[in-house]
Amino acid sequence: MSGDMNEDVNNENKVIKPLTAEQVLALVPQQKPFRFIDEIISMDEEHIVGRYTYKQDESFYAGHFPGQPVTPGVILLETMAQTGVVAYGLYLLSLKLEASQLDQWLTLFSDAEVEFSRTVLPGETVTITAKKVFWRRMKLKAEVEMHNEQGELVTSCVISGMGVAKAQ
Repeated sequence: MSGDMNEDVNNENKVIKPLTAEQVLALVPQQKPFRFIDEIISMDEEHIVGRYTYKQDESFYAGHFPGQPVTPGVILLETMAQTGVVAYGLYLLSLKLEASQLDQWLTLFSDAEVEFSRTVLPGETVTITAKKVFWRRMKLKAEVEMHNEQGELVTSCVISGMGVAKAQ
């Protein structure tokens, strides 16, 4: 092995270089206006940390609630799923497959147990941290927390998703 700290070996003893944060973001299938990851701050085999700022003009604020907009809980959950299952799953998958094979997989949300603690208003930035509970047979389960800029817990969940091969 070359000694590069970013390399890993898969089951066939091929050297696989894990994806960078930029490469993971490029592979996340959700796009504007439904992408809720601005950046990936760090990631490794045990965790991922991402960040998102809810824009003042996000479409869902118009009706939730007029005059006093609050980010819908389902959007907070989607934000946590995009970082803690989709992006993190792509990274973990990149430790097993060559980069050219990654676009053959789609991550599907399977379940979540969520607890909401605070509201998130337009313009607020949140940090999402996911820690792996398990990753096997293309299924990822993670404990995810979202904190606001003051470091206060906004919401937490245990969330799962699984990779499925795209139809050819």
